[in-house]
Amino acid sequence: MPKRFIDDFNFRSGRILSRKYEVIGLLGAGWEGEVYKIRETATGIERAAKFFYPDRNIRDKSAKFYAKKLHKLRHCQILIQYHHQDTITFHGQPITFLVSDYVEGDLLSELLQRQPGKRLTVFEGLHMLHQLAKGMECVHQAREYHGDLHDNNIIIKRYGISFDIKLLDLFHLGSGRPDNINNDVIDMIRIFYDAIGGQKHYAKHPPIVKGICNGLKRTLILQKFRTAGRLRKYLETMSWD
Repeated sequence: MPKRFIDDFNFRSGRILSRKYEVIGLLGAGWEGEVYKIRETATGIERAAKFFYPDRNIRDKSAKFYAKKLHKLRHCQILIQYHHQDTITFHGQPITFLVSDYVEGDLLSELLQRQPGKRLTVFEGLHMLHQLAKGMECVHQAREYHGDLHDNNIIIKRYGISFDIKLLDLFHLGSGRPDNINNDVIDMIRIFYDAIGGQKHYAKHPPIVKGICNGLKRTLILQKFRTAGRLRKYLETMSWD
């Protein structure tokens, strides 16, 4: 009997998996699989678990890459800490999943929807960008990259006048080549641009914003910021008009 193509787990709240984990709810979904908030039945500790679609995780290649990359970058506080790998059977097929810390907070996309005008102020946006650049600097220094930065991959929580940020997912397409690292920088600038109102409000923003966004022109951005570290340093030393 041919194997069923699986592109949806749809685990319901309360379901027990492998007699060890209780499903609390869906956190997100992507091309590779789905991420759920789970609870360890033995300890009551809440975790996050990424379940990989088997046809997009041939011979566990994607899961192994993801786990090894998270382990390599475990000193980078912007990334969620990986714990272990496990397996369940779903429709007769083995499904690999990775268990990580569960982090409180909102997706950036959800937080923006609750803000006045559905955007951050320039001051808030600069603090967010600084935290993002500071966290990604650690990743780039390890000659790695994220590869898929956007507002649905960022968990954010207000912390005083700033934000605590954690990143979901990591794209895997080779090593941290300069082009991949450059793309992270472009994505961070775009996230900042969109978070403070995007094109609709850009013309009215102060010069300090335009000095960072550079009209979203890739060449101009990379003349200033080729890595997250350079962007972080710029934000910490820029002059206010």
